[in-house]
Amino acid sequence: MLKERKRSIDITLEDEGKTVKVYGWALDRRDLGGVKFIVLADRWGRVQVTWVRGKSNPDVEKMIDNIKLNDVIEASGSVRKTPQAPRGLEIDPFEIKILNASEHPLPLDPTERIKSSLDIRLDARPLDVFRPRVRSIFMIKSALLEVLRNFFRENDFVEIITPRIIASATEGGAALFPLPYFDKIAYLAQSPQLFKEQMVIGFEKVFEIGPFFRAEPFNTTKHLNEFTSIDIEVAFADMEDVMLVCEKMVRYAHEKLIEKCKDDFDALGLKISIPEAPFKKFRYNEIINMLDEKGVKVNFGEDVGSEELKNLEELREEYYFITHWPSKIKPFYIKVRDDDTSESFDLNYGPLELGSGGTREEKKEKLVSQLMEKNLNPSDFSYHLKAFGYGMPPHAGWAVGLERLLISILRLDNVREATLYPRDRFRLEP
Repeated sequence: MLKERKRSIDITLEDEGKTVKVYGWALDRRDLGGVKFIVLADRWGRVQVTWVRGKSNPDVEKMIDNIKLNDVIEASGSVRKTPQAPRGLEIDPFEIKILNASEHPLPLDPTERIKSSLDIRLDARPLDVFRPRVRSIFMIKSALLEVLRNFFRENDFVEIITPRIIASATEGGAALFPLPYFDKIAYLAQSPQLFKEQMVIGFEKVFEIGPFFRAEPFNTTKHLNEFTSIDIEVAFADMEDVMLVCEKMVRYAHEKLIEKCKDDFDALGLKISIPEAPFKKFRYNEIINMLDEKGVKVNFGEDVGSEELKNLEELREEYYFITHWPSKIKPFYIKVRDDDTSESFDLNYGPLELGSGGTREEKKEKLVSQLMEKNLNPSDFSYHLKAFGYGMPPHAGWAVGLERLLISILRLDNVREATLYPRDRFRLEP
């Protein structure tokens, strides 16, 4: 079957008069009496199949009449130039087969003539991805994954895969999903943090792109309970070193996506550009002072979230770092400074936090002390602390959410738009 197949994108005006066979879905159909149209959709695009009474095979008319929206079809015919058709060509069919019929009524209209809510679209995601806008979002997401891996390989990183089933919290706290594990209770991993730190001993520069889980009861447009994280860890580095890697990654991603995904950006009506470098850096206390000038009060030591940052209109459409957060609101593995701030940073796009990172504490004794200061039991992290006796180098790293990075690039309003099958507090199916 595939040997004979012609993709929609491969059919050009140079094929005029040639016989082709195409497979796909009947995304639309129209009947004008003597002229009947089928818009056949495949992964690569659309091609119009047009039957004309008196010119086309009369046996095909009945088959066209039986085709319903989103039936799976095979069409064989000759290519002809038609200025009115998309791309100036269409297929004159001499045979059409229905390979599998769709069930009606469909839960949503893939032609977009009838609008559907996000919940309905998520419930019928396979149909939803026929919509050009949705298709373009996920084609760009696929390209972004390729681009990110290329970036890390070009910069001498080793890709690793860490466990998703763990014995204890990565960062402490209660935002964990427990699960039975034979005669024990295990948890779904919040992040690869402790494992990627351990791997700098052997590999020095590591990265991972994969799914992680947080049992946070949020129901917002920016939170998911299953998300994809882009993580790095680098030996013999500090926060400034890895911030530069982060900045370069974001700019590289924009540059390569502009090259690879022009048609999809056009379909989304977006004109994107490579962010200017260097990204602005603001210390935590500077951000607090800027907010205070806007009449937004944040006490030192409190978190600064998107609701507060929305007030900083001058930072609305750019990437920037917030650095030197109070140590008490950062994880135990972040290096603490003498002034009780930490060698830490967040990457933001406007009010949206995309990720965070910092210099890690490499001294075992100090790490134990910081665990206790966070009211965490060092014995729960004994497997991790052992690695610090194997020759742990100074190191730093970060994590950036893939979906949040994508919504910053595409200017999306809801992280669920960038997730095929989102998992949140209320959505466990499909």
